[in-house]
Amino acid sequence: QVQVVESGGGLVQAGGSLRLSCAASGRIASINDMGWYRQAPGKQRELVAAISSFGRTNYADSVKGRFTISRDNAKNAVYLQMNSLKPEDTAVYYCAVKGTLVRGTTSRNDYWGQGTQVTVSS
Repeated sequence: QVQVVESGGGLVQAGGSLRLSCAASGRIASINDMGWYRQAPGKQRELVAAISSFGRTNYADSVKGRFTISRDNAKNAVYLQMNSLKPEDTAVYYCAVKGTLVRGTTSRNDYWGQGTQVTVSS
């Protein structure tokens, strides 16, 4: 019912920048929170940044001051601008669309993208 597609990952040198994009499509009535998570090899998935439907943001301490999350409610899209990238930012980044209400239903569910690889070389 809901598809979540990410784009924008790739290989970049330390100190460089990347911009991730994510768009949710389907019979979407509303979305509560949208966010980005990442998972490095051998590690648990962790929250990178999240943004509410009202624009309230939340960042992991490790990315504060370097990453910026933004959202376009009309497009059901969320973006992550990543600056001053470090090798430790290397991971698969996942888009999360949380508290999604699908038209014709009454319950809210979470949806995830397939992930996009970000690799930062030293």
